[in-house]
Amino acid sequence: MIGIGLMGLPIATRLRGAGLRVSAWNRTRSKAERLAPLGVQVCATVAEAVTGCDAVFLLLEDGAVVEDVLFRQGMAHALRPDSVVVDMSSIQPREARDHAARLGLLGVHHLDAPVSGGTVGAEEGSLAIMVGGKPATVERVGPLLDLLGHATHVGSHGAGQLAKLANQMIVGATIGVVAEALLLCERGGADMAKVKQAITGGYADSRILQVHGQRMIERDFARRGAVAVQLKDMRNALATAREIGFDAPISELFEKLYAEAADHGLSDLDHSALFVELASRNGMN
Repeated sequence: MIGIGLMGLPIATRLRGAGLRVSAWNRTRSKAERLAPLGVQVCATVAEAVTGCDAVFLLLEDGAVVEDVLFRQGMAHALRPDSVVVDMSSIQPREARDHAARLGLLGVHHLDAPVSGGTVGAEEGSLAIMVGGKPATVERVGPLLDLLGHATHVGSHGAGQLAKLANQMIVGATIGVVAEALLLCERGGADMAKVKQAITGGYADSRILQVHGQRMIERDFARRGAVAVQLKDMRNALATAREIGFDAPISELFEKLYAEAADHGLSDLDHSALFVELASRNGMN
């Protein structure tokens, strides 16, 4: 397991809990040390962590970090031929395709398998896993993915990342609409909690309304999925849209809103803190 952050920690914990031998590496070693009491081997280098492994899971910050860890810190050449790299990081589709091709030259298989469901889904093993790559490779690591959630093979290399971008476009925009709607109700004199209750079960209901809407009502913006990460994903979606000649005006609008939230000091808060940015615009803080 490479990358022991908010998601990597519970995923590594589930894999170890299933009785698998697990080694771990993180750029900040103290984060990986939290797994040591579970019997996970914490390694000093990424090359040491992957040596001899059948499957390697990556959960890293962005495409640049994945590139660095794979090809500059010695991981790729330490991988056993015929092993599988399962990259659960959220990166650009073109980056995933590039990594798959370069690993393939070394005899290493690759899947891009980003996830949705947050830390709760990782802890419960209920993640939605969007997988791009060869069908035989997906089948091979299927039992491991089943420990973590529900995996869907959506296409060839890069397709998993496309699906994740679609997920993040929907999440990012829906958070914004929920925030704006609840703030409109509050400005107009309605009780936000009662409004949420009233529309629950109707066409406007959603997991975003129930989870992120509740965070907005409680003003609980402790980080689960950060504004900075949401902004990165919106920018990746727009970069991919430009590459394939696709006009995405709705995502462009929300990229600007998340960028302004980040500029105003909200980067490290939960992405539901777009509510704070919209409230500030309306003098409602």
